[in-house]
Amino acid sequence: SVTAERNGVPAVSIMTQRFVSAAELMSEVLGAPGFPFVTIGHPISSAATDELGRRARTAADSCASLLLQAGV
Repeated sequence: SVTAERNGVPAVSIMTQRFVSAAELMSEVLGAPGFPFVTIGHPISSAATDELGRRARTAADSCASLLLQAGV
């Protein structure tokens, strides 16, 4: 997402809570500390279909909010 944004393409990353620290570190390494991303519950591989749907809807709303913010 950082690279896409640098190239003028609006983008949002989504990751599970377990990978938040890795995402924060990666954004720092890429020179974009504090780069926003959407977090969903972990794990997803064992989540029920209805739960995954709920998480996806919530994540989609969060992605839309981030993309519509000024400067993103």
